[in-house]
Amino acid sequence: MPIPLVATLIASATVALADDAKAPDYQAQVAPVLKKYCAGCHNDEDREGSFSVETYASLQRGAEHGPALLPGDPKGSLMVRVLTGAAKPVMPPKDEPKPSPEEVAILEAWIAAGARGPDGAEPSRLTLMVPKVASRATIRPVVAMDASRDGRWTAVARDDGVTLYEGNGDPVTRGERPGRPIGTYPGKVTAVHFSADGSRLVTASGVAGLGGAAAVWDVASGSLVRSFEGHRDLLYDAELSPDGRLLATCSYDKTIEIRDAESGSLRHTLDGHTGAVYDVAFSPDGRFLASASADGTCKVWRVEDGLRMDTLPQPLKAESCCLFSPDGLSIVAGGADANIRVWRFVSREKPEINPMTTARFAHEGAIVRMAFSPDGSTLVTLAEDRTIKAWRADDYTEIHAWDDQPDVASAVAFAPDGSRIDVGRMDGSLATYAVPRPGSISAPAADPPPAKLAGQVAETVQESREVEPNDAPDRATPITLPARVAGTIAEGKDGAVDVDFFRFSARAGEPWIFEVDAARSRSKLDSFIEVLDARGGRIPRVALQAVRDSYFTFRGKNGTETGDFRVFNWEEMSINDCLYANGEVVKLWLFPRGPDSGFFVYPGQGDRWGYFDTTPLAHALNDPCYIVRPHPPGAKLVPNGLPVFTLNYENDDDARRELGKDSRLHFTAPADGEYLVKLRDVRGLQGPDFGYTLVARAPRPDFHVALAGANPTVGAGSAREFKVSAKRTDGFDGPIRLEFRDVPAGFHVTSPLVIEAEQLDAFGVVYADAVAAAPAADAPPVRVVATAEIDGREVAHDVDPLGAIKLDPAPKLRVAIEPADDGPKPSTSEGGLPEYVVEAGGRITLKLKVERVDLAGPIPFGNEGAGRNLPFGTIVDDLGLNGLLVVEGKDERTFFVTADPIVPEQARPFHLTTAAAGGASSRPVLIRVVRPGARSASVEPSKGD
Repeated sequence: MPIPLVATLIASATVALADDAKAPDYQAQVAPVLKKYCAGCHNDEDREGSFSVETYASLQRGAEHGPALLPGDPKGSLMVRVLTGAAKPVMPPKDEPKPSPEEVAILEAWIAAGARGPDGAEPSRLTLMVPKVASRATIRPVVAMDASRDGRWTAVARDDGVTLYEGNGDPVTRGERPGRPIGTYPGKVTAVHFSADGSRLVTASGVAGLGGAAAVWDVASGSLVRSFEGHRDLLYDAELSPDGRLLATCSYDKTIEIRDAESGSLRHTLDGHTGAVYDVAFSPDGRFLASASADGTCKVWRVEDGLRMDTLPQPLKAESCCLFSPDGLSIVAGGADANIRVWRFVSREKPEINPMTTARFAHEGAIVRMAFSPDGSTLVTLAEDRTIKAWRADDYTEIHAWDDQPDVASAVAFAPDGSRIDVGRMDGSLATYAVPRPGSISAPAADPPPAKLAGQVAETVQESREVEPNDAPDRATPITLPARVAGTIAEGKDGAVDVDFFRFSARAGEPWIFEVDAARSRSKLDSFIEVLDARGGRIPRVALQAVRDSYFTFRGKNGTETGDFRVFNWEEMSINDCLYANGEVVKLWLFPRGPDSGFFVYPGQGDRWGYFDTTPLAHALNDPCYIVRPHPPGAKLVPNGLPVFTLNYENDDDARRELGKDSRLHFTAPADGEYLVKLRDVRGLQGPDFGYTLVARAPRPDFHVALAGANPTVGAGSAREFKVSAKRTDGFDGPIRLEFRDVPAGFHVTSPLVIEAEQLDAFGVVYADAVAAAPAADAPPVRVVATAEIDGREVAHDVDPLGAIKLDPAPKLRVAIEPADDGPKPSTSEGGLPEYVVEAGGRITLKLKVERVDLAGPIPFGNEGAGRNLPFGTIVDDLGLNGLLVVEGKDERTFFVTADPIVPEQARPFHLTTAAAGGASSRPVLIRVVRPGARSASVEPSKGD
């Protein structure tokens, strides 16, 4: 350790003072020199060289190698010797400021005179020993404010003073009521908070680089009840617990202190942050404390013993403020990355991960303050972009914005009834605003129209051919829908690029599908189709408001891939979110399975789908992309600082990739009237071999189901997997239910089996009792029927049969899902399956057990697809690169099942499958997903919708 800098300072001077000169005063002359040059490294906290100059007592304790000074002998004092070079290392360190000869002379004279300490108690270490410089500023910024819950008082902090006002709202903010100052402070006041009953006011203050000071004041009299000094730097917040018994403070020194509010005794020092701590907040029950820090994290602490319950690491920059929701179920934070983040608070009994439920891009500048309305229905945020915004707290949707503030709003307080807010600004001004109720927002989501069954009577289709010239809206060829029209994108007049227009009539809300048959019939046409209004203007289809910005990382994407979509800040995205990139809209289907992977997008297999009839495109590395929310055209959108993209009725290549390069466009007429179909080559090419057929038809929503894995051989006491896949047509995305009939005795089939809404596949198993007998040779095949509801009517289709089931009396491998030692214990479902409950947003631990018969080696159960038939959004989690694997020589392992917060309440049979030993599966267990805090779901098993 280096020799203390203080010793260095005292040793260099050899100037002798006159014998009759008065010895330097420690407090007035010596301590300022020590604090100026030495205390930064040699203080009671850092104690570099095991030496501190913070107090006279600390100085007397000396350094790690003995006394630092010898009263009466400055030249023999270690401090003098290191300063003069007589001892190593020479101090101060290189590039550090050195005391002047006069200052060193003061220290030497003080030691020579006996190094006498201060008379009486030392003054507060918060005393700033610098020359007084009068301020010329005329503006006193508002840095903090609060209102008592009973509405009787408002406290406003400006610089180093606090003013109390009676009441709140306009009488205060307009200056109609005089205020009275309360208290004096060692430095800048950074926070004010009323106690729960409004009788006390807590203030946070301090001196940068020296320490912090908190105080509790009696509101009625303005007298000081109790003061607290602590920390090594300025305080940023001080808050009483809800019952008033504890005081929590946080500081630039990276620590949090919890004290007894009555005695001032220190209960806990919480030092887990690596940056300044800007805010603390008690939970409503007072058992937990949340903190926000410059290190880009929030942390959750248990107040009783100071145990850290979780670190919330998702913020991208410093977090400046944090809150518990008034119901105590969530933690909300904001900061320099301009996002509101919300975590569901679950780490109550033990340290565990609190899942993030919302990340909302909120402002174009750093968020500096936030506050909940007393009833918890509204959140208000203040930001450096000079805006104030109100958010509906149940989903954190913006409901109002107060833009263009005259300066940054830096403080906010709600009225007791939540109807208005008082805000303070950096220009010193105050204002009051009425807060709209959460239910007053507009901008509904743009949901796709429900699938409608076509009429039972066959419609007459108009067969015709284009009539040239039809290359302009006023020369469009008239057609009557439904229609089938042949044409050619031939050379236009005077060599102009040819386009073909067709005019048709439609009634408001009528859905039509326009399809082009060109490339499939070996035409050279690469079609592009649009539906326009009667004058040829584009018709908006949907407004996509960006709610999160991102960009492609690691590598770009081609126009077909569904997997490995790596995008920046993916942790704040969710499955079923729409991702917009350069005109293409895709939908997120499966989360990345770790840092070296990316999203899968719909449909999760084959070529990817576009949404809103957008065509999948290639995207380069670092290309921007956005999470967007769809809204109807013309909807009133509250600006959030991110772009809004308008998509029109147009298509290049069929978004579902069923027609190849040919176009397919879904159109719903916004009003009664005439419309135009415009058809061209997307490249601007033309010629006699650029023929096409344009089909305009009504949607016929339907489905077809195929089965893979027929005629299975099933081991006694074991199971064998099969798969059902749906082909959906014309907008039908609902659940499909499969039933299995004529299953032989001793055998069972996952039934009913459901292909969930929007999904293409489901997995089931045929499983045999341990004592099952082989089915008779003449046993009927197992029949399969698929049913779904379309437009309020049940539609049923036969599926290829599961066929004949055979028995393997001696399988080499049996697989089972069992309860883990530290996991939930199952109940028995109505169907006799073991049932495990998992909360949406939570996870459970289960055990995989195998029974080997002459089977060695590892047994793999897959990677991202390991959880067979789990509810969409529920996965087998934390698999690593090897996936779910029972290693060689082992017969069991634990695994985790995690349900995303969006998963609805449902119950669904789930199993595991391996390709080892020719293929084996476990008997299914029932996974029941419930909402957080619920114990059961009031849904029928296996509905899945």
